[in-house]
Amino acid sequence: MPHPTLESPIPQATSMPVARTETINDSSDSKLEGLDITNTIWIDWDGPDDPQNPRNWDSQRKWAATLVVSSFTFISPVASSMIAPASGNVAHEFGIITSSIVAMTTSIFLLGYAVGPLVLGPLSEIYGRPRVLQLSNVFFLAWNIACGFAKSKNQLILFRFLAGIGGSAPFSIGGGVLGDIWRPEERGRAIGIYNLAPLLGPVIGPVCGAWISHRTTWRWVFWSTSIFDVVLQVLGFIFLQETYAPVLLERKASRMMKSINAETGHANTTHVRTIYDQKACRHWKSIFSKALTRPFLLFLREPIIQLFGLYLAFVYGLFYLFLTTIPGIFSQIYHQPAEIGGLNYIALGIGLMIASQVNVRFMDRVYIHFKEKNNGVGEPEFRLPPMIPGTIFLPIGLLISGWAAQTHLPWIVTDLGMALVGVGIVLNFQSIQAYTVDAFTLHSASALAATTCLRSFAGFGFPILAPAMYSAVGYGKGNTILAAAAVVIGCPTPWLFWKYGKHIRSHSKYAHKHQATRGDQ
Repeated sequence: MPHPTLESPIPQATSMPVARTETINDSSDSKLEGLDITNTIWIDWDGPDDPQNPRNWDSQRKWAATLVVSSFTFISPVASSMIAPASGNVAHEFGIITSSIVAMTTSIFLLGYAVGPLVLGPLSEIYGRPRVLQLSNVFFLAWNIACGFAKSKNQLILFRFLAGIGGSAPFSIGGGVLGDIWRPEERGRAIGIYNLAPLLGPVIGPVCGAWISHRTTWRWVFWSTSIFDVVLQVLGFIFLQETYAPVLLERKASRMMKSINAETGHANTTHVRTIYDQKACRHWKSIFSKALTRPFLLFLREPIIQLFGLYLAFVYGLFYLFLTTIPGIFSQIYHQPAEIGGLNYIALGIGLMIASQVNVRFMDRVYIHFKEKNNGVGEPEFRLPPMIPGTIFLPIGLLISGWAAQTHLPWIVTDLGMALVGVGIVLNFQSIQAYTVDAFTLHSASALAATTCLRSFAGFGFPILAPAMYSAVGYGKGNTILAAAAVVIGCPTPWLFWKYGKHIRSHSKYAHKHQATRGDQ
């Protein structure tokens, strides 16, 4: 019996001979008195329609989990960028005079994003999704509150870094949750909403942060997000349930073992195992060692993660570069006060929102269209078509926004370029994330941890380097350099993976090798 993945058909309860072996369903009324204690009992779902399988949850339950995870993925990026418009106030209070250090007070949060998923994503594959996600959110909440009480720039930077580690959990775990509960042909809309959250959050954050810091103090930027996060934490405890199949089946196996011990009334040598134990040991030490190293192995061995991770890092770096340079553009060039200049983030948000809403409506249709043309077999490459316009809009938006600011064109022209950048960012982001989840289903949390790590390093570094670049060459030439890099890195990528992606996956140890199966129909 082949080792199943979350993408493969939901297997029927079967018998696997180890001594004399039989599978007993969780709800079985089978008598255990005559059971040979040397048997190994393999625990599986109770057929393809087992209601305990997250793939078979009703739509309301699936969307509750999706919206809660997306909310976690929203509030953390809000906190990551909300301080950007108030960075001048922070610099004044703490006596910061170096532009790179001022930018670091915002971008250091992204360094936490780089570190956290390497541990938190794999831990969710050991201890389950909700437990790790909720504990990480509590960790984020504690340090985000502490940021509001910082007494020095060093304390603020340290607290921001620690808050970023806790806030990074939804980026790797959230994609895994969606892969657990949605089938491929259903997944596009959910992933579209989930992927919009980490892009829309950093746009809404500065708009709110500018007004909060203007009306009160920069410290309330942190305290206000913490209040909102408490509400989300409560909703998470209520609506977020375990979705990871190996963990659910292990719990089922544990209940079966207790039932056997209660029936036999004495110690026995019966082994109860899940179908996921057939290929790999599920002992916690083995899982822990493998899961913690898997993101690094995925990045070192998987061309898919390397190339997509590199381009996603570039896109994400551009995103946070914009978030940190927008206040300077509209205060120095257009002479707008901070609270008015912060409203220009809305242009970026409009581009993100429009592209996301259009894409989520067509992503599943495109997938189903190509699946039907492929004899009913779905492939991760069918997620790539929306990425093609994204690789075009991104450099065009960079050129318009950079040269409009450089030549002092009306602010609306600069905002138009920013909106096109938002369109390019979200189309690339959603396509790459959906492809990664489809290609690395069972290990999607580790795969997303690898790409999240790389892109977060870029999100940390780009804003720090941006002031020096723009000071040297200006906004026009600076954005022209970035646009050229976007064309060279981005434009060939979807075409290369459309043609060679399946071949690359066929030689991968971790990527899913899709087959025409009942589970994908």
